Amino acid sequence: MTFDWGIFADALTSGAYARGAMVAISVAALAQATAMVVGLLIALLGRSPILPLRVFAWGWVWLFRAVPTLLQLLFVWNALPQLIPSLRENWFTPFLAAWLTLSINESAYMAEIIRSGLNAVDTGQTLAGKTLGLRSGQIFRIVILPQMIRVIIPATGNEFITLLKLTALASVISLRELLTVTSQQVAVNFRFAELYGAATVWYLAIVSIFIVLQARIERHYQWSSEGRHALSGALNR
Repeated sequence: MTFDWGIFADALTSGAYARGAMVAISVAALAQATAMVVGLLIALLGRSPILPLRVFAWGWVWLFRAVPTLLQLLFVWNALPQLIPSLRENWFTPFLAAWLTLSINESAYMAEIIRSGLNAVDTGQTLAGKTLGLRSGQIFRIVILPQMIRVIIPATGNEFITLLKLTALASVISLRELLTVTSQQVAVNFRFAELYGAATVWYLAIVSIFIVLQARIERHYQWSSEGRHALSGALNR
């Protein structure tokens, strides 16, 4: 059986593949945004002077980094409804289950990334902020957060790309993302090479776009940082 370029082209340009790609991007983007918020909270708890809060933060990171993502998806979709009856209703869709699972899973990794970003900011900057009369919240928002963001951008971008590919695991809970759409079409005509090849091109295109966006964001923050250093040097002369 030879490669059928017509089937490949039809799959590549089909609305089903486009919709599956949009579902994958939507889940990944929502999960990443949620994970950044939760990860920031976990990272701050990990720096708390209160021991139980630090233990909770450590346990969160340990648990969700240790358990495979696929197992977490299956637990949320199949096991949680047994424990929480309200999740048996129609409102609990595969999209919500995938978003919840990937958000929690990714938050453990983002907590470690954010923790590293916080540690990269010199503690002297906090003392300087206090000297200027800034409150703790103001010091974090004005002094620490902008510097932390610049540090964590590369790792966060890489995590998002990984998360985008992890959405393919949600095919096991029937989320109609790109891999699910591909598998359903393969089950009809068994054209594995053409249909999987089209899905591969879609993933390559999506990931390439986000790699370019990540590079642009990194350059923007790098230029801003260099500009501030140049201005500071000029003022000091």
